[in-house]
Amino acid sequence: MSAPAAGLDPSPLGPSDVKAAQDRIAGRVRPLAVAPADTDLHPGRRVTFALEYMQHTGSFKARGAANLAGFHLRGGTMPEAGIAIASGGNAGLACAWAARATQTRATVFVPETAPAFKVAKLRGYGADVRLVGTEYAHALAASIEFARESGALLSHAYDNPLIAAGAGTIATELLGQVPDVDTIVVSVGGGGLFSGIAAAVADSPIRVVAVEPENCRALNASLEAGRPVDVAVDSVAADALGARRVSRMAFDLAQSPNVTSLLVTDDAIMQARRDLWDRRRVVVEPGGATAFAALSQGVYVPEEDEHVAVILCGANTDPASVLA
Repeated sequence: MSAPAAGLDPSPLGPSDVKAAQDRIAGRVRPLAVAPADTDLHPGRRVTFALEYMQHTGSFKARGAANLAGFHLRGGTMPEAGIAIASGGNAGLACAWAARATQTRATVFVPETAPAFKVAKLRGYGADVRLVGTEYAHALAASIEFARESGALLSHAYDNPLIAAGAGTIATELLGQVPDVDTIVVSVGGGGLFSGIAAAVADSPIRVVAVEPENCRALNASLEAGRPVDVAVDSVAADALGARRVSRMAFDLAQSPNVTSLLVTDDAIMQARRDLWDRRRVVVEPGGATAFAALSQGVYVPEEDEHVAVILCGANTDPASVLA
């Protein structure tokens, strides 16, 4: 795992970290909404949606950003230059939102290919937005250099234990409402959301299914190689899931026998996205539909009597694009 933030226990991320995050962000984020999926999805199987796309800034990222900001503000370690972060969009939005809510500064580096509406929203939150390169890795390098020169606190879209622990609070809230869940299905990019969910349930028999696009498979390829490796990034969901390399934290947590890694095609992702709109009037971004694609397209078929929860993690998209 990457080096922990100052003052954090360097041991692997676990349930206690998620509990601390839950206490830290209480009252700052919207409570998780859950809803049963249609019974025709997998007849005889119970499927529940975790509607995290309804969170502040339109994605789960607000939880991690609130946890990181709260940790450093409480500890007196927030620099005058504020926070710097690289993002495909959602993590930057969450960082900018958390900075505005805590009266700190946010400098957000995004690829020039980031959706225009996400860039506009970033600026709407008051962030200093820097457009750099054509993919996340380019923006990340620029954010590191900026933090080094300015003294800003360098955040990370996913490879930070505070960010991951904040995301893991989704699982604790989910289980508080539907405690009989057997399996949680989650979209994976760099692994922040997956890490938080896997850490939250690490002491339980609950299974975690990690779903990635076939051509954005940082976790899957790393598990295949036996170590974190770089991958190509080429998917309709790349703006949210387009990490070249999964975090060491996610790789380590994926060693659990309760974790399954699956891949879905871009066509499956877009079909799942259309299905969510056509049948449920839910609009999510491609990354937000990736977990659902594993179920709706038959890549993951629940066992009889298995209760599956699917996290719909983000909705920062142009609604018109669902019908494109």
